[in-house]
Amino acid sequence: MTAQTRKPARLDELDRNILRALQADAGQSLDEIARQVGSSKTPVWNRIRKMREAGVMGPSTVVVDPQAIGLDACFFVLIRTSEHEAEWQRTFLAALRARPEVQEAHRLAGEIDYILKVRVADARAYDVFYQALISEVRVFNVTALLSMEEIKTGTALPV
Repeated sequence: MTAQTRKPARLDELDRNILRALQADAGQSLDEIARQVGSSKTPVWNRIRKMREAGVMGPSTVVVDPQAIGLDACFFVLIRTSEHEAEWQRTFLAALRARPEVQEAHRLAGEIDYILKVRVADARAYDVFYQALISEVRVFNVTALLSMEEIKTGTALPV
């Protein structure tokens, strides 16, 4: 997502129903989606194609259970920096994008400049991530918060 704002797409009820069906399970067949939304396959496919072209939908992906692959620890990392120059920001953002442990990164308003969602195996793996990050980019303060329990997660948006 970019900082640029754009006009929201104009969606009718059929578009919204298609999006709900895809958000629930993007792997289902076109026939199944058409059945769920009360339409036929061709109009549903055309609408999906148009929504993709309009940027309403990104690429389809698979949701992997982190614990099933040994990523048991989720840290929320709060970063404060005294650096705000363009070059520092480019280096910092490149470092974040290069690290698969970083699931999400957000620039914030307020006292904290950035928040990261980091998935790793354990505290030792987090420390390896942390040491590598601070060796690449200078930051003023880093606070790591270990998530004790994931209460709600998801990517579905209310459409």
